[in-house]
Amino acid sequence: MTHCRDAKFCVPTMRVYDNRMNHIGVIGLGTMGANLARNAARNGASVSVYNRTTEKTDAFMQAHQSEGTFVACHTLEEVIASLPAPRAILLMVKAGSAVDDIIAELLPHLSKDDILIDGGNSHYRETERREKELAKKSLHFIGMGVSGGEEGALLGPSMMPGGTKEAVELMMPLLQKMAASDGDGGRCVTYVGPGGAGHFVKMVHNGIEYALMQILAESYDLLKNQAKLSNNELAILFDHWNTDAYLQSLLIEITAQIFRTKGDDGEWVIDRIIDKAGQKGTGKWTTEAAMDFGVAIPSINAAVDARILSGSAWRTTSLGLPSEELASALKKQEWLGGSKSAITLSFTSAYEQGFSLIHAASAAELWHCDLSDIARIWRGGCIIRSALLPLWQHMYGADAGASKASMEHMLALYTGERQEQWRVIIAEAIKTGTPVPAMSASLSYYDTLRRPQLPQNLIQAQRDFFGAHQVEMRGKEGMVHVEWNS
Repeated sequence: MTHCRDAKFCVPTMRVYDNRMNHIGVIGLGTMGANLARNAARNGASVSVYNRTTEKTDAFMQAHQSEGTFVACHTLEEVIASLPAPRAILLMVKAGSAVDDIIAELLPHLSKDDILIDGGNSHYRETERREKELAKKSLHFIGMGVSGGEEGALLGPSMMPGGTKEAVELMMPLLQKMAASDGDGGRCVTYVGPGGAGHFVKMVHNGIEYALMQILAESYDLLKNQAKLSNNELAILFDHWNTDAYLQSLLIEITAQIFRTKGDDGEWVIDRIIDKAGQKGTGKWTTEAAMDFGVAIPSINAAVDARILSGSAWRTTSLGLPSEELASALKKQEWLGGSKSAITLSFTSAYEQGFSLIHAASAAELWHCDLSDIARIWRGGCIIRSALLPLWQHMYGADAGASKASMEHMLALYTGERQEQWRVIIAEAIKTGTPVPAMSASLSYYDTLRRPQLPQNLIQAQRDFFGAHQVEMRGKEGMVHVEWNS
């Protein structure tokens, strides 16, 4: 039997439980699934593990059975039988049809109020569809974004569950034990919102991740090829930046480690990696969602485009190079200081674009996402954790004074020498023929927001000229068509 919480979602009625969930099933023992299973077991849960390939289940047990209480299952029926009601089952299978397939196989064996959790990178619209379909069968569905990679999954990720609130609350005691610390006494997990909110927020997280990684790649290009830094010097520089009040972040940290890594042959690994980057879809989904909700995310879009272009068959060295007269006159220290400012402000711009997209989607979908809490749970465990995130945590928080102070702090970042250096670095990159799409998109985003007058009045005029779309005129009410001179 179901009841409707609102006009949009119909959810099963929850029976009253003792608010603990110390048994969980994990289906899919790839790297993330296996490490989340180990994480849950280390935090006191009894974990029933299953993989379609029986050998993988057996290998998992052989390697990890001493870490906690595990139940090896070789069939889905065994998974169901091993779990007490209400059953909670975490699905760690490839996004797409594989999720639907495993749900279809499980359905005949599930009971009222059982909870399915999709911990993969599913599209948020697919999550909404699955939640509605399962609600009709008195089952609960949680779409949960999980970030932190292999290490985070094991030691403490950032988790973004969305869907049936009652089901998420039932799971929360275990999820809080599994999640990373937020650095302020809390854990990096929160109820994001109904429907596909959890997977949407994880999708945007990944979009921001695309932008930050591209910004760092552009700085690497400039520092290596213009400032002529060696890999060892790059490692030292990024280590130093990782102590900065604004740049300290996981991505800066791991980038330093990448630069200092040599292979068994003594050669630098970074220099032997082919300059093409792939993507698994979440970046593309973020750009599509931004178009759907009418939000500008140019830094993220530029990062997606850069990955596509890196593998383009049209890449060629025969297109011509800038003349020698266009070589940069900047000194090494100017490249270092300028790059630091460019990364700081480009990062800030990319984060702001992501939060703007979540805000717009939340309002349109009636998710009521708490942006402050989302910033908080991104402070630990996840790939985009950064010393910058407390700015958004406090800016979107309930404390008006702290919100105002954080806004002023953020705006102050863009003033003075830091902004001047940002512009110089981008100008020098363009001058020398070095592509900096994400950095320049970040600057254009900032400049567009700050300009008192934009040239879109001409676009209005052009549309009215060829299509009679009408324009808005100062001093006149409503839209009007102009009789343009021939």
